[in-house]
Amino acid sequence: MWRRSFSTCSHVSSMNTLKEKKWDALVIGGGHNGLTAAAYLARSGLSVVVLERRHVIGGAAVTEELIPGFKFSRCSYLQSLLRPSIIRELELARHGLKLLKRNPSSFTPCLDGRYLLLGPDKELNQSEISKFSKRDADAYPRYESQLERFCKLMDPLLDSPPPETLQGISSLQYRFKNKVHNSAFWIRLLRQAASLGQKDMVDFMDLLLSPASKVLNNWFETDVLKATLATDAVIGSTASVRTPGSGYVLLHHVMGETDGDRGIWSYVEGGMGSVSMAIGNAAKEAGAHIVTSAEVSQLIVEDSGKVNGVLLADGTLVQSSSILSNATPYKTFMELVPDNVLPDDFIHAIKYSDYSSGTTKINLAVDKLPEFHCCKSNYPGSGPQHTGTIHIGSESMEEIDSACQDAVNGLPSRRPVIEMTIPSVLDKTISPPGKHVMNLFIQYMPYKPSDGSWDDPAYRESFAQRCFTLIDEYAPEFSSSIVGYDMLTPPDLEREIGLTGGNIFHGAMGLDSLFLMRPVKGWSNYRTPLPGLYLCGSGAHPGGGVMGAPGRNAAQLVLQDFKKKSN
Repeated sequence: MWRRSFSTCSHVSSMNTLKEKKWDALVIGGGHNGLTAAAYLARSGLSVVVLERRHVIGGAAVTEELIPGFKFSRCSYLQSLLRPSIIRELELARHGLKLLKRNPSSFTPCLDGRYLLLGPDKELNQSEISKFSKRDADAYPRYESQLERFCKLMDPLLDSPPPETLQGISSLQYRFKNKVHNSAFWIRLLRQAASLGQKDMVDFMDLLLSPASKVLNNWFETDVLKATLATDAVIGSTASVRTPGSGYVLLHHVMGETDGDRGIWSYVEGGMGSVSMAIGNAAKEAGAHIVTSAEVSQLIVEDSGKVNGVLLADGTLVQSSSILSNATPYKTFMELVPDNVLPDDFIHAIKYSDYSSGTTKINLAVDKLPEFHCCKSNYPGSGPQHTGTIHIGSESMEEIDSACQDAVNGLPSRRPVIEMTIPSVLDKTISPPGKHVMNLFIQYMPYKPSDGSWDDPAYRESFAQRCFTLIDEYAPEFSSSIVGYDMLTPPDLEREIGLTGGNIFHGAMGLDSLFLMRPVKGWSNYRTPLPGLYLCGSGAHPGGGVMGAPGRNAAQLVLQDFKKKSN
């Protein structure tokens, strides 16, 4: 297939430079978190090298031109979660990051001819929801307001390492400092919790522990509204809306922001690769070296148990006493770390963590916009229905649950849940004039279907056509507009992007695998049982999504450890 990829790094270090020096810090993987860690470390004066296996940096936040003239955000496709502190501190706007706000941000067509638009415009939301239920229209602002209050409670947790108990041998002074730091963290959190008040705190616990279906049923009566909101609770997971704990993920509805506006999801001009490009440019400006097509095959571990560098697939040895892995926990500890150097209980916990995925991504080039029979345009070009996320096949929570149950039974969903986005409506840099780029984020797909194999071209094509036919039900003639497409099933995401099991979050985001439990109990603060080895990817706290927080937080820990060594 003809393709062109967009790497931010015109400067590529030679292999001689890699071998000739011992780096202060080495980052495995040039995804956005690895690049973020590299930028902060380099800005603090450390010599830093990033080694990326692929020919292009970005990991899952990457732009690739797979069909001439069409530039796809190949995996991740929307921006909201990138931490404001990172955008500000790394001056990402100066380095080329341009966010395109979506208004309205959500469109759900119905087969009965109705539709629901939602977005940041409170009057629009009131008018649209009132078409279905006046009661729900009145409740919706209160629902959003409550989630916003809960997000303010969560914010400090995202921007700092968890208050983990110290592992290994440390000085008495350092252990005392750690206890004081952890105590201060919990006191701060308790104060914030108290400021919520008892009712909100009980509601917050209910949200954390409940199925999304229960939370939404308590708030609303309209099926299409509940289903539209419920997609936020299951996106990227194998969970159903009826899975306990899925309510927590609803917070993603308002957890992020764009230019200070809470809950606004945006496109990125040039595709999601532009996020990685901007961070990469900030890292390079600070002095970091970024090398593509440099696959790490193994970590070098001294007899003392401390890491001392990495061995590349071509046999090149690169030395560093501090290594940050942006790979998944499974890839890092089960494949890159040599055998018999990690504790058995740690290896067991990593091996049996949940890396399952129900996600497939289809990137489409189309020669015209879809025309939805429930919302026909009275003028040529795009309308409000094309601007945001278009929810296909999710008119009720029952439909979402049925799609999930198909995958539980080993089958790709008969009526998949599809989130369609058309970024070229707002971003004129990614498609030829009059044509468009379209993303389909699809659930639920088993990694190993019981009725076929993703390695079978006919099986893959059959599933793609199932998705296109479903869209045709809402937008007749959609299939005839397709110029070409690229499909990434869970095994493709694992093979091409390095996502174990195809899981876009580097591991499940259930309550049993967040905060002090991520990636495993006892090792939530980016350090690992191997001295000098750190996790800096989405498998670490606070988890997945293009937020950069694991990279920034991990870099802070590495710098603390450097300071400790120099004292």
